[in-house]
Amino acid sequence: MCTAITLESMQGENFFGRTMDFSYPIEAGLYVIPKNYEWYSTETMKNYIDNYSFICIGQKIDDMLGIFDGVNEKGFAAAALYFNGYAYYDLPIENKNPISSLDFIHYILGCCSTVDELKSLLKKISIIGQPDPVTRTSAPLHWIATDRSGKCVVIEQTKTGLKIINNPIGVMANSPDFGWHMTNLRNYMNVSVDQQKEVYWGNVSLTPFGQGTGSIPLPGGFTSPERFVRTAFLKTHSQVPKSRSEAIMTCFHIMNSVSIPKGIIITDRGTYDYTKYTAFINTNTCEYYFKTHENDQIMIASLRDYCMNITEATFIGSIIRLPILMECFELKS
Repeated sequence: MCTAITLESMQGENFFGRTMDFSYPIEAGLYVIPKNYEWYSTETMKNYIDNYSFICIGQKIDDMLGIFDGVNEKGFAAAALYFNGYAYYDLPIENKNPISSLDFIHYILGCCSTVDELKSLLKKISIIGQPDPVTRTSAPLHWIATDRSGKCVVIEQTKTGLKIINNPIGVMANSPDFGWHMTNLRNYMNVSVDQQKEVYWGNVSLTPFGQGTGSIPLPGGFTSPERFVRTAFLKTHSQVPKSRSEAIMTCFHIMNSVSIPKGIIITDRGTYDYTKYTAFINTNTCEYYFKTHENDQIMIASLRDYCMNITEATFIGSIIRLPILMECFELKS
């Protein structure tokens, strides 16, 4: 369970972020990958070289780095979300380069500078499943990507093949597929920011209790369809932020509406599914802004602080046990 959005400010900066909702224990950390870094995929048994440096949040277990989200030096950003019941990896390759599902975020952050480049790249590859070290299964995933232009796409591989889909609303959640979510928005056309006025049922006058009556039809639960609708409405109806700091606060305010407190959702395994962290990226500055379940203070980490000084993949620190090198976000007018 996760939710992702893009948001543009009046200054033309594109922000991209997500909630990480998960029922398994994870130790999310910040990593920086340098330009020209060579890495090996245990699934495809191939070496790859990254054309761009990037900063990401992920987890390393058994020498395998699983990346959850990240942004590279060109402002190309991407995130992986669960896609249970729809992701399909057993497709015939047919002269296409196989890429492991767990390596996909690393692969595209290292290769692509824009969404248009990603579209060209996907014509040449097929995604194959690989058991991750946390769940020990081939996690069903789909992906969202954006760049500094504000273009946004969804990548889904189902039984019908690998598809890249333009995302005009800049929102993504989990199953069903993205097309279903967009169609489902039509069920909520009557949601409004405007206040309902007095109406009559026969001779009976009905008046609102207070403000916000236009939002009554908005779904309030935490299923994927409800989170998609709620986030899409809030994103598209919030005031366009005037500044960088206002944009960051708007992003987190929107995501607060779908952040899951621990204890609200219990899985069939008896575990809690809750929001481990919420992170946003300024694609123009390659800065991360994030907060965790344990710490509501927004912290900042910048790719530019590290990429010039490293030659190997570098662990900056756990975002749960925050490293000293990170700064707190301060609201500026």
